[in-house]
Amino acid sequence: MSTPNLTQRPPRSMRVRLGGYVILPRLLDKCRASLAGLSGEYHYNCPLDQHWFSFTGIDPEALKKEVAAGKGDGELLEWIQANAPLKRSPWEIETWSAYHDRRGPDSDAETLQFFASLAAKLSPKREDIRSWADLLDLDDHVTFGGLA
Repeated sequence: MSTPNLTQRPPRSMRVRLGGYVILPRLLDKCRASLAGLSGEYHYNCPLDQHWFSFTGIDPEALKKEVAAGKGDGELLEWIQANAPLKRSPWEIETWSAYHDRRGPDSDAETLQFFASLAAKLSPKREDIRSWADLLDLDDHVTFGGLA
């Protein structure tokens, strides 16, 4: 698998799935780029990634070691399935992934204000940005020259 250069393009959307998991392809892109010194503004094991690590029980450093060995997505998925301390059934993965695909900001005023300010900074006229996935996709698009 080639190493993504995240100074030139964003990682895969958090909505892209591998083994049914959202977030996983994105965190693998960030890990590969980080190992190569090409991560730009993106960070492996950020708070978004930590949702996936908590759900699976996988240690971020253990996964990083497997990525550093040059494994592709399919090989990494096999390793995850064999080594995840928290064995999840397909329906649990689907439910968790669907939730994170649509998860919006928490309803407390501070989080809502933070979310709204980020969305407004990227595109003050867009009213369809409702989830964190929407916001990340928009941010990735705008960061690399797309129009909001």
